[in-house]
Amino acid sequence: MSKLTVPVFFSADEKYAPYLAIAITSLIDHTNKEYDYHIHVVYHDMRKKTINRLKALGEGHENVKIFMTEMKDKLSGISDRKETRLKGDYFTPTIYYRIFLPEMFKDYDKGIYLDSDIVVLGDVAELFKINLDNNLIAACPDMSTYDNRLFGDYFEQVVGINRFKYINSGVLLMNFEKMREEEFVEHFLYLLNTFDFDTVAPDQDYLNAMCRGRIVFLDAIWNAMPTPTQERIRNPMIVHFNLFFKPWHYDGTMYEEHFWKYANESAFLRDIQREKKAFSRWDKKGDEKRLQQMADRVTEILGNEVTFKTVMKEN
Repeated sequence: MSKLTVPVFFSADEKYAPYLAIAITSLIDHTNKEYDYHIHVVYHDMRKKTINRLKALGEGHENVKIFMTEMKDKLSGISDRKETRLKGDYFTPTIYYRIFLPEMFKDYDKGIYLDSDIVVLGDVAELFKINLDNNLIAACPDMSTYDNRLFGDYFEQVVGINRFKYINSGVLLMNFEKMREEEFVEHFLYLLNTFDFDTVAPDQDYLNAMCRGRIVFLDAIWNAMPTPTQERIRNPMIVHFNLFFKPWHYDGTMYEEHFWKYANESAFLRDIQREKKAFSRWDKKGDEKRLQQMADRVTEILGNEVTFKTVMKEN
């Protein structure tokens, strides 16, 4: 009997490689020898030296394979017809990367997508084995926004999702087979090109709207995020340093001990230390400014006539 293969997908560039290394190392540290793990990194703007350093993370682990694929090469398999181009008449899928995974990797019927700013603390095979049935994805509600009334209004009035059921797309179990069967990518491109929705979190908003009613809601242990008001999740399986809550920028970040456990043993430690040292009070003010800009953008979009919600009502 063949072993179960667990495919896991990441996307990164040169800047995010040190944090991706932490994510991969922690994932490998919690693998089970009963399963095989295929770790796919689809990258852009990454040096050959960095690519080799990331590939080296899998050495010595017989049940782990790391595949490094340049994004533009993998996307060449998706036809660049006029009706499948992104906005601006050119093919720029970087921010929508995870939406294209089912078409980019047709050898898999299911797959796990993880953001690079995570630390894995449990076996992702347990996530992979969750039954999706006829659902398109499994994900966790975005707890980082629970206490923000403005964002809650945005989720309900613009995206058309109950504020407590709006999912975070940083940890996804995806039903590749069903998404291909229902031409999910084609439908996404149609919406993108036809309506050009104003969004705050582009790929995440589309996934919430398009998968509405067909989402398996995961326990919060699979996407434990630092928040200023929520309590810590006990025994998390995956920690996700979402938004501006980065331990490589700020001291005292919730769950930071898990990050530094792996960072202190990483070949990228000096890179991470340089980044933290260089992060100034002006950078911190920049984060505050960007957060305010997001809030201002939400306020602006709330007044739009064409939104995910209005389009869903019409069709």
